[in-house]
Amino acid sequence: MKLRRATMLLWLAVASAIVLLSLGDAFAQAQRRQNAPAAAPTGPKQEAPPQPRSATGAAEAERPPEARETVQADVSSRSVSITSSFTGTEIVVFGAIDNSRQTSAEAGLYDVVIVLEGTPTRLVARRKSNVAGIWINTQSITFESVPSYYAIASTRPLDEVADVFKRRENDIGLQYVRMTPVKGWESGVTTADMEDFKASVIRLKQRDGLYVQEEYGVVFIGRSLFRATIDLPANVPVGPLDARVYLFRDGEILSTYTARVQLQREGLERFLHDFAFGHPFLYGLVTIAIAVGAGLFASTVFRKGAH
Repeated sequence: MKLRRATMLLWLAVASAIVLLSLGDAFAQAQRRQNAPAAAPTGPKQEAPPQPRSATGAAEAERPPEARETVQADVSSRSVSITSSFTGTEIVVFGAIDNSRQTSAEAGLYDVVIVLEGTPTRLVARRKSNVAGIWINTQSITFESVPSYYAIASTRPLDEVADVFKRRENDIGLQYVRMTPVKGWESGVTTADMEDFKASVIRLKQRDGLYVQEEYGVVFIGRSLFRATIDLPANVPVGPLDARVYLFRDGEILSTYTARVQLQREGLERFLHDFAFGHPFLYGLVTIAIAVGAGLFASTVFRKGAH
């Protein structure tokens, strides 16, 4: 009995060992299949497209794009004080071209146009005609936005810098100064008449020194530096002035830059201006009182002189 039990235990141990060996072999094969590299596709082999070769046989590297030219500018004075002794001044506009490809100041690769423009204001233009020997106003048109001051300077004549469409689009040139008429101007005024009114306004502004155009007014100092001097007359209207700088090459605008100049009243002029527009009724009473007092003082002086 004991021998039979020992034999059964022996066979049970052998069977367990065989089962364990089988499981270990299966596990090892599964691990080898998992770690094996993926098989290459059996389809046709695809080759990478050949890279372009230069004359020396080496592949050409991509060239970085060239840096774009831009203009930077500023004005000599950001603020101008207007007093009773103001007789005019000059504004210097200067700047530089970043990434300039110009070899020298005389190369002429670039053109620079500088426009100094005042605040748009309302303006009424009238036309006089001789009626029965008397000159009277027969036609008029109101522009709601006319630059109070307009000066333009360029490296050379504007018709050599850019074409008509480019200049008209950017308000470059006296003939392209933007003048917007009020609504309803078409009644009684033809398009030709309105062009005549515009030309007359420009001519009168030029006579007063408020519209100025200077060809060759912008000068290059080096391959990228430039400057221009613009005169402001004594009668320049008070208000902000915008200096617009255009950089041209081959008739195309490469870059623009804008700076601002402030014209401000100072001293007694500013006090009287603020008083008149801030308190108009009180200002009127004070002026009447001053006029009456001056008249009484003058009559008293002359009455004593007569005795």
